[in-house]
Amino acid sequence: LLVFGVSVLAARVHVTWDVGYKSISRDGFSTWRAIGANGQVPIPPIYVTQGDVLELTAINHLDKPITLHAHGLFQRNSTFYDGVGMVTECGIPPGGQYTYMIDTGEQHGLYFIHGHYGLEMSEGLRAPFIIQEKEQSTEYDEDILLTLEDWGQQPEGELIERLKQVSTDSLPNDYKTGLVNGINGNISQTVQFECNRRYRIRVLNIGLDQSFKVQIPGHTMHVIEADGVTTKPLRVDGLDLAPGQRYSVIVQALESDEFNYGLNVTMHADFLDPVPGLTPRYYPQVIEYRKGAPMREYAQQSDDALVWPDDFTLEPRDECEMGSADRVIELNKRNYLPGMGLPYYGLGNTSYASVRVPTMLSALTMGDLARDPLVYGPQSSVIVLNYMENVELVVRNGMNRSHPMHVHSRVFQVVERGPWGDAQAMGKRVVPLQVARPNNPMRRDTVVLPEFGYIKLRFKADLPGAVSIVHCHTEHLAQGMAVVLVEAPRVLQQNARVPQALLDNCRALGFPISGNGAGNQGYDLTGLPPAIAL
Repeated sequence: LLVFGVSVLAARVHVTWDVGYKSISRDGFSTWRAIGANGQVPIPPIYVTQGDVLELTAINHLDKPITLHAHGLFQRNSTFYDGVGMVTECGIPPGGQYTYMIDTGEQHGLYFIHGHYGLEMSEGLRAPFIIQEKEQSTEYDEDILLTLEDWGQQPEGELIERLKQVSTDSLPNDYKTGLVNGINGNISQTVQFECNRRYRIRVLNIGLDQSFKVQIPGHTMHVIEADGVTTKPLRVDGLDLAPGQRYSVIVQALESDEFNYGLNVTMHADFLDPVPGLTPRYYPQVIEYRKGAPMREYAQQSDDALVWPDDFTLEPRDECEMGSADRVIELNKRNYLPGMGLPYYGLGNTSYASVRVPTMLSALTMGDLARDPLVYGPQSSVIVLNYMENVELVVRNGMNRSHPMHVHSRVFQVVERGPWGDAQAMGKRVVPLQVARPNNPMRRDTVVLPEFGYIKLRFKADLPGAVSIVHCHTEHLAQGMAVVLVEAPRVLQQNARVPQALLDNCRALGFPISGNGAGNQGYDLTGLPPAIAL
């Protein structure tokens, strides 16, 4: 496990990733061509200090385009550095490069950087990104990083292509291996504890579609951060992280070194029926107080008997009252089964798909028409927001799989969760209705949309010119489960200074840099493939 001390870094931190392929076995039995940086898989974490600007240059040595997204970072007046393929840029062509200027501003906490063009993230293009506070607001003695990810038996992109040839009703399960700090979880790792010291353990799930639970029996955890938002300390027995979620906890070491203890990691997925040895999977690690000390054993407890962090028990340290809702946007998770291949998903009447001009460039170049969602093309799933309006997103899911929903460029308030659809008919638990405390609802950037349930999220549209995607943070993005928010496009047109390198990369890839979603003028969308209706 990785242990780091706090360090003070310069105001500008320069990092270069030479992104290339590397043949590697990470699960102990399957070897395939992963994606790494500077010859390394996994890619080492990046540490900066609050207020720093990370200048991350990506040089693409792959045979396909890439982008890089700083997950959880606000993009105020810098939407062209958000790194979403065909939303905020065309991508970095093979042999090309692009420098992302990631201004941390007042943010601090746990984030990560990953590929966001296709499914490159699941093939290794991902790394933790830690922003340390200028002044430590919580006392602790050491930082420990615990990075969790899933790893398939073949590249996810190849798997998707193979599954397109399979009958929709006979899609096979892909049982994955859990990795702990980049190493097969079956290989037990040790983290050293010293008696009476306080540890900040930063835990993040940078995997594709599996969730992870983390427990340290015999020790008490206090959550102090969720998705970069500092929280009032909350005592918990364990953590449960969906893809894209992050937590920091304070763990007080014990007074005695008589025993060593378990650091238990469980990988699970609600869309997979339990199969012994395959899912869920258990990865016991070790908290070592003294080399050679016996392990302290504890009887296993059911999850229902334990306390887990929840969006309706967590509270931000910096209090903010629940926002009003000037505008309510309803997003219903839908799907279309074509008979062969993977289903198409969406959050409305059409399945999201890439267009020919990045949505940001259409918003920049279409004048007054940029305020009309139609000019972006139906498959772009654009919703145009007015500056400073208070928005409520109601996201509903009447199906038997939960979804980690991520909103780019901001945090939102989690104001309500409840039942939707017929859970009982499917033998599923009915989601209880929960309403956030009005004086200080939890804020974060990735939230679980429960199976047969809904969530209500609120935020103020205070990022004029931002083009932000809202999506399921699993492979479902590649299947269309997304919408794109365009905020005050006229402000973007007045203020944006798009890097020339972004435009050059578009030209190198053969994409237009202006016009509607098809690269044409007005409402002429000739050249776009038909949108998939749901």
